[in-house]
Amino acid sequence: MGNAIGDIIQPPPPNRYFQLKLADIVAVNLEARALFLDFWIIGDAAREFPQDSWEEHQALQICNEIMDAFIAGHGTQDSIIQGRQIARKYMSNVDSSKVYESEKEPHVYAIGHCHIDTTWLWPWAETKRKIARSWSNQCDLMDRYPEHRFTCSQAQQYKWLEKLYPTLYDRVKSKVKEGTFQPIGGSWVEHDTNLPGGESLVRQFLYGQRYFESRFGERSKTFWLPDTFGYSSQLPQLCRLAGMGRFFTQKLSWNNINNFPHTTFSWVALDGSQVLCHMAPDNTYTAEADFGDVNRSITQHKSMDQDNTGLLVFGYGDGGGGPTSEMLEKLRRCRGLSDKTGRLPRVKMGDSVDDYFARLEKKAENGTQFTTWYGELYFELHRGTYTSQANNKWNNRQCEIMLHDIEYLATAATLRDSNYQYPKKGIDDIWEDVLLCQFHDTLPGSSIELVYHDSDELYAQVFKAGEKLLKDAMSALELDTSTSHGSELKAVNTLPWGRVEIAKLPDSEEYALVSGGPGMASVEKLTGNGTSTASIEELENGTFQLSNEQFLITVEKSAIISLLDLSEDRELIPRGQKANQLVIFDDKPLYWQAWDVEVYHLRSRQELLPSKSYILDKGPHIVSLCTETKISEDSWIKTTISLAASVGNRPSFIEMSSEVEWRETMKFLKVEFPVDIRNTEASYETQFGINRRPTHYNTSWDMAKFEVCCHRWADLSEAGYGVSIINDSKYGFATAGNLMRLSLLRAPKAPDAHADMGRHRFRYAILPHAGPLDYRTVRTAREFNHPFKLFHGSPTPCNTFSAMRSIQLTGSPALILDTIKRGEDDGDVSRGELPSRKGRSVILRIYESLGGKARGCIRIDRDVLAVKKIEKANLLEDDGEELVLEDDVCDITFANQGNCKIELRPFEVATFRLQF
Repeated sequence: MGNAIGDIIQPPPPNRYFQLKLADIVAVNLEARALFLDFWIIGDAAREFPQDSWEEHQALQICNEIMDAFIAGHGTQDSIIQGRQIARKYMSNVDSSKVYESEKEPHVYAIGHCHIDTTWLWPWAETKRKIARSWSNQCDLMDRYPEHRFTCSQAQQYKWLEKLYPTLYDRVKSKVKEGTFQPIGGSWVEHDTNLPGGESLVRQFLYGQRYFESRFGERSKTFWLPDTFGYSSQLPQLCRLAGMGRFFTQKLSWNNINNFPHTTFSWVALDGSQVLCHMAPDNTYTAEADFGDVNRSITQHKSMDQDNTGLLVFGYGDGGGGPTSEMLEKLRRCRGLSDKTGRLPRVKMGDSVDDYFARLEKKAENGTQFTTWYGELYFELHRGTYTSQANNKWNNRQCEIMLHDIEYLATAATLRDSNYQYPKKGIDDIWEDVLLCQFHDTLPGSSIELVYHDSDELYAQVFKAGEKLLKDAMSALELDTSTSHGSELKAVNTLPWGRVEIAKLPDSEEYALVSGGPGMASVEKLTGNGTSTASIEELENGTFQLSNEQFLITVEKSAIISLLDLSEDRELIPRGQKANQLVIFDDKPLYWQAWDVEVYHLRSRQELLPSKSYILDKGPHIVSLCTETKISEDSWIKTTISLAASVGNRPSFIEMSSEVEWRETMKFLKVEFPVDIRNTEASYETQFGINRRPTHYNTSWDMAKFEVCCHRWADLSEAGYGVSIINDSKYGFATAGNLMRLSLLRAPKAPDAHADMGRHRFRYAILPHAGPLDYRTVRTAREFNHPFKLFHGSPTPCNTFSAMRSIQLTGSPALILDTIKRGEDDGDVSRGELPSRKGRSVILRIYESLGGKARGCIRIDRDVLAVKKIEKANLLEDDGEELVLEDDVCDITFANQGNCKIELRPFEVATFRLQF
């Protein structure tokens, strides 16, 4: 693992082994080793200081003098000691940690680090061994070098150590207590931040911080994420809500188009929350503590007007290892050189990352105004990771949906049945597995094939465990899904608003109108006599027309050549252009195959033409047209275009369901939607909010975003009208001018030679809308991803209805009740890792989804949920501001109703605890 032949990122040969044949025990000449390091650093000064400086000339003279003494003394021990004495002319005594005790002001603060990719060119099994080897070495170094401070993130890795190497874990824990081994980061793993859903980002912090607090007695104050592929615009807010006001990274130094302009700055989220960010000026998290690393920590610093200090993060990483004694010795010499001779920035060991940020915060308190950066930290590289390993991304999306439903139904079950035990351990186990798979080389698709064999197996276990938890919760609600088909047809809506749609019945060719919720919904079988219908006809060979009350659609050779909004009398497809057009590109990045897609791939566009099209469903409830397209000799795609009959004022959309056999090499499959809309910005859903990005290439910063990340939807709107593209598992998108393009599949060959090969299924849809982008897109995209749960069962008890609808959010439709769960430390739920709370509680996560101040009301059925108080908490569910809970006599939803008015700022994420 990690030992491919030739290039490191090539797929590793499966049968390559290494045998240890010889190991020598040697007696080290410590003075000779010390002289070697003295000469190394002074030699660096001779090479790297300016040629017109006296420091460079003196370094050269000292090096020559040392060599002369060594040669004249024939390399004896005396000549070695003499050489060391000569070195003292250029650097102070560097043989102990006392070198750092001078009172001269340092400018570079060095911290040891061992970045261990939880997966990459190795699987989880190897990572567990890397942790033990790397961290035991660091504990040894701490005993030998009192100044050594070592920081390490990822709660998952600590948990593996705790389970598999308990003796070493105890040693690490003792070093943590001493302050030399420093846990950091506050998240479960060093996760990707583009692709996980909003609640997943919350749980990365919740599970990470709870682990650190339960094992080491402290939470992290700094979010540590040096190596992920871009940074979500909502991270500063979520960090703040998880108790972290500081952020460290460096990855934007890899940008391949624009140089990021700041080193130390305030990073501002969509809602206005800020964290203080520092990016290592040396542009690495795996520095080898050389002379040049220390020097670049200042010479490459871009925020010198505000602060003249930099953080140097050193130690072998990615595959582990961490700092070595040689690195620590080199840093001592760099400090000794700075104190004795000067010019080299003065480095200091012995402080923590938190100490460094505390000094920056003190400067801010004293009036220093750090530059601000608003919104996402877009990474101008690795854009292909939005698409690589598509099935892995589908698994993640489905797990997030499943966990949402489990927590909602299990919470309702605890309100209905006091004998039902909220499955905290089962939910925790699933969340921890899902969070593990969100590591920044796993979910983005940049690991070796063996990793995805492991993750597929883990996801299968997660789905199996999740289905059992769902079944148990449904049973506690007396929603028995095992009843025969002759019983009553039922449906559950797990979204927090009522909805209506036409759905196909399970194991049947019949359709039903499903409506209601939240919670239970009614199911009405449809006959052919409905007032609203959908129709399809073939106009001529290969040309078809689909219609309902809202749209008239013309399809020619699988592409939509006309999409007419009947109520608005508006044609959405520009004349002569084609929507739902499948296109394929050559996808040959300069180096990082699974990671990168280059802008020049857009020049290789080829349209795919279908081999045949035929009507699949003739209506009247849903009509569908199937097209089969041959991509190559080995690859094909079957796309079904469906249109349902209009239902009231519910938004109608054109759905595409695809099945693909994909056997390509370095190709990129996309689908295009040219629309008759003009705007210089398009909108893309991100976690708990919206990113707005340019649709033009005015500047290099605009052009760099030729491929971007979105979640459930992307939208292009002008005043009065817009078009949204929604999906069930895709993340790559681009909008250039009026052309919207959804990325579907890639075919990289490194580091996984078989990435994405095989069968794929996915869905996407076109959602036109009169008026601006609003709640209709947000809600419809959620409904697209959260279908009704249809099943046969016994009549539903009244108290089941009540339990599932006992909490409702009213008011602004921009407010989204995203999560309903039980409190982490409730007395009947807590697993004992942290102190439990008296009583029980329900946690609500609500966010504002459109970018404006929004007011709403949390309405509670007090006959089901006897709420005593409501608090606005943080993500960690700490005590917060108590809100007013009052009776509502104006708008009665429940007979015995409690009402709590709330107001959220634009894109705010709020957590409320309902204590009962």
